[in-house]
Amino acid sequence: MNIQLDIAQTVGLAAVFLVLGEYIKNRVAVLARYFIPSPIIGGLIFALIALVGHQTGSFNFTFNDDIRNFLLMAFFTTIGFSASFELLKKGGLAVALFLGCAVVLIILQNVMGVTLATLMDANPLLGLAAGSISMTGGHGTSAAFGPMLENAGAVGALPAAIAASTWGLVMGCVIGGPLGKRLMKKYNIDGPAPHRRHRRQHEGADAPHVVETTVKETVKVDDGGFEMPVYAVVLLSIAIGVGSVIIEWLGERGIVLPAYLGSMLVAAIIRNVIDWRRYRLPEKEFETMGNVSLAFFLVMALMVMKLWELAEVAGPLLIILIAQTVLMFFFASYVTFKVMGKDYDAVVMSAGHCGFGMGATPNAMANMQAFTEDNGPSRKAFFVIPLVGSLFIDFFNAVIITGFVNFLT
Repeated sequence: MNIQLDIAQTVGLAAVFLVLGEYIKNRVAVLARYFIPSPIIGGLIFALIALVGHQTGSFNFTFNDDIRNFLLMAFFTTIGFSASFELLKKGGLAVALFLGCAVVLIILQNVMGVTLATLMDANPLLGLAAGSISMTGGHGTSAAFGPMLENAGAVGALPAAIAASTWGLVMGCVIGGPLGKRLMKKYNIDGPAPHRRHRRQHEGADAPHVVETTVKETVKVDDGGFEMPVYAVVLLSIAIGVGSVIIEWLGERGIVLPAYLGSMLVAAIIRNVIDWRRYRLPEKEFETMGNVSLAFFLVMALMVMKLWELAEVAGPLLIILIAQTVLMFFFASYVTFKVMGKDYDAVVMSAGHCGFGMGATPNAMANMQAFTEDNGPSRKAFFVIPLVGSLFIDFFNAVIITGFVNFLT
């Protein structure tokens, strides 16, 4: 039996499994501990249902792809609006240095994945799925690029990327603390306040996680009379519309780029013009739209995932993921630590980079918070990593991944 769902039915079903995923996450401690996203949980449950239908030959689902494609474009457009080079400049040299480390790691992750996949006679695009798409990018980027890789001939790329992202979330948290301890012992580095925990209990000071991660200015200008949510939708719509025209124009001239890339770059230009002209930016509204778009897109992406294809690539995928974990450990130890100054702040950022480079910013924050609870605070680390993670890395990662995809295809 083939069950066909239109746009409205697809969105409604996605909402049900999104709520189910949140319900399960709130009641299973290990899922919350490793920051497994609720849409992933709900989407995987539906994918398992679809797997039963496939294995028994009793039913299958067909969905409308239009809304999913639009949600993907909306999500990446909100990422474009976060790419403020004024904030990068104001963040200081440390932000630029860590961003540089993160970009180099992205390139190495992709080179590692593609090289190993080629050596094992697997599709190089599978290696890309287990590269920065799933490592630095996480579940959102995996769900975005997985279907693109499958359309390019990489069978099982989407479930492989999702599985790799889950591996990264867990392993990034596992290796972060031991790496930090190793660096402190090897380089004889002491924390800034061995008795910090006792002092904070009595003085209420130095909570490392309450650090502003953005640079804000109070600006009053005419926004045309729009309420901020409407203003945000107008800017988002303009960026998507202009971006799609640019991508279509380039396609007619033989330059094929992902549909979202044009709108993301247009949004980045608009954002920096807004910064330059000191106009108001609806940051919270963009964040909300991005979160909603990503949540529904993730659920829908996993609803169409064919888990039975994962078995075909499981062996090469596991080898690549082990290699990526080793790469992350040594990169954080010998590159991130040294570039960031070889001091205690660099130790904390190196531990955080393990979560950041294999999972997501919340994993980096969890690594650093657990580490600083025993060794003392690091305000620099709790400023730099969230700033790079929330404003810049997705933008650079998407551009680099696109370059690798175009090169390999």
